[in-house]
Amino acid sequence: MSNTTSASNTSLNNRIDEQALLFGHPTGLYTLFFAEMWERFSYYGMRALLIFYMIKGFLGYGDQQAYTVYGAYTALVYMTPFIGGMLADRILGKRICVVIGGLLMAAGHLLMTIESEWPFFFALALLICGNGFFKPNISTTVGSLYRNGDPRRDDGFNIFYTGINLGASISPLLCGYVGETYGWHYGFGLATIGMLIGLAVFVMPNLITSVLIFAGALASAAGLLLFRPDNVWAISINIFVAFCLMTAAVIACKALSRGGLPAWAGGRPEGVTGRNDWKIYLGIAIAVPVFAMLVSGFSPFTQPVGIAETKAEQLNSRVELLKKFDVQPDIITEVEKIGIDGEPKLRGKSFQFLDAEWIDSISAKGGLGAIAGVFLAEVSKPAGLVLTLLGILAFGYLIRETVRLEKIARQRMTAALILIFFQMLFFAFFEQAGSSVNNFTDRNIDRVDEVDVVTPDIVGQTIRLQPTQAQLGYTRGDEVFTLSDLDGLRKYVQPTQKTDFEISWNVTEDNIGMGIARRIDELPASIFQSFNAVFILIFALVFNWIWSTLRNRKLDPSAPVKFALGLIQLGLGFGAFYLGAQSCNEQGMVTIAWLTLGILLQTTGELCLSPVGLSTMTKLSPKVLVSTLMGAWFLATAFSQYLAAIISQFTSVGGHGGGSEGDFPSPLETVNVYGDVFKQIAFTAIASGVVCLLLAPLLTKWMHTDSVEPAE
Repeated sequence: MSNTTSASNTSLNNRIDEQALLFGHPTGLYTLFFAEMWERFSYYGMRALLIFYMIKGFLGYGDQQAYTVYGAYTALVYMTPFIGGMLADRILGKRICVVIGGLLMAAGHLLMTIESEWPFFFALALLICGNGFFKPNISTTVGSLYRNGDPRRDDGFNIFYTGINLGASISPLLCGYVGETYGWHYGFGLATIGMLIGLAVFVMPNLITSVLIFAGALASAAGLLLFRPDNVWAISINIFVAFCLMTAAVIACKALSRGGLPAWAGGRPEGVTGRNDWKIYLGIAIAVPVFAMLVSGFSPFTQPVGIAETKAEQLNSRVELLKKFDVQPDIITEVEKIGIDGEPKLRGKSFQFLDAEWIDSISAKGGLGAIAGVFLAEVSKPAGLVLTLLGILAFGYLIRETVRLEKIARQRMTAALILIFFQMLFFAFFEQAGSSVNNFTDRNIDRVDEVDVVTPDIVGQTIRLQPTQAQLGYTRGDEVFTLSDLDGLRKYVQPTQKTDFEISWNVTEDNIGMGIARRIDELPASIFQSFNAVFILIFALVFNWIWSTLRNRKLDPSAPVKFALGLIQLGLGFGAFYLGAQSCNEQGMVTIAWLTLGILLQTTGELCLSPVGLSTMTKLSPKVLVSTLMGAWFLATAFSQYLAAIISQFTSVGGHGGGSEGDFPSPLETVNVYGDVFKQIAFTAIASGVVCLLLAPLLTKWMHTDSVEPAE
């Protein structure tokens, strides 16, 4: 057996050595770069829109319901790769898993374009399953292009991760802008196209792959330049990302002219045939409806909330709002002609295993009772209960195995488990980005580049203007113009594609200083989801240089110190959000500078913690527990996503009904809600970082980095 294994390894090493190279790396790396880039394009494009789609789209969820679904979805997305990795290692092989995952995700994104409740939840379930097959296996395929111990491997993964961040930076700028401006289904449609391109890049011959890479990059670059706000900063970011994309495409096409992904990369395990593949496909068919039920929280089966409106009543409500704001008559006529799609339907709330009245009685006590109430409400829902039970079982198992180990291995495992805890805290706070921070950006960040301002000389006049965020918090007649008004107007006019519609505004003294702008002068909230990825593209090389320089001088911080630095910077980022909320204007709006500073600090924190996480786990885990500890790492990441959803519940404002459209307060009423929660997150993250820093000497000692004793 050993001779057979040796011969097999020699044959594989020969194949690896025979690969064509570009810039010292196998040309197949560039195929994987673009396959993963397009997959991340589709994922982050959908992620940028998901919260807004649930709140502002046909579902009409309130914040609480939207955060619950979002948390369940993101948690399950991070849980399934562990299963997908095992199936690839034992049965299917990496290549087949990537194809299956790509097809499932493309189907999921396509299903998102259908505005109906069950297709929506099945779309999320398909994305969860697809990610489980795709995500772990395309990453490990990168590793298979290099020999074990090859010093180029780390650089290869750095190139690959650049593709991830390039895709993550493009999608909110393109999918987010198009989805918010022209219609949700267009944004999800772009995500579908991106996923299909990524899949085609992975399976097609080199020539076709090169054409797809260049054509896809060219089309995306053109889209970034055409579909954008009329704002100098937005234009600059779009040009930068488009330049990076086209540069990467040219390099990839050059690489593929020398050879693409080798046929042997990601093949089935030796001796395994496809005889049992049908069992996997049957498992997928069973898993999809199960995940759909978990994400929905069984809400389609619970008691609907509110009173259903007929189509005629809904249409009358729309027309009345448009007439109230004196929208152009031809647009109102077109809205009446288009009518209402689908049957009006009330939505239920997520099912809870614990009695809701009992939970409410705990929440009513305030303080810790309010915190306990929110936590109990979320963990008693289907997805929360599953994740909590899995977490308890996994943690209990790891504790049991840890105490059985020898001294060095036991101390290493203890250090690993403590670092996993800090990692879970980090991402529970960091992942507010897609939920509470996204809504804070939408409701309280001043995203308008004003072209004019109301002056005293036009007080008493009636003017016409394109409604934008600049009017939020100002009075129109006897009422304050709120986000509900703005979103309602845009939602009802959107089917006509008249994005430049106007309303009338009776100018009063209270309106002096109010900005006036066009719709194109307003930055959609979703495009700020790209800032983290853009900052990583800019600063990743800087941090690599810093760590490399410190390493050469034997000053490289230990992993626990990097974890601590990450948490502290994350806390400072939320501190910037809080300071922004404290310095808001009279209407409750916060300048973009505070949001940008906060995201920048969070990104530098991520660059300290995230790159060392997995590598530290592999170094610390005993040989008999490597896979188990990696599974625990991903499970902790999944649980952190759900913990993030629980934290975001404290920022919920307005629209708490299960199915009725949210009636959101003015920015002045919401800004302190977000600010207070962000302040608590800032203090907790910084305090956690300080604790981690104080524990760093002990954790470093327990890691036994200089020990040669095997961690059995």
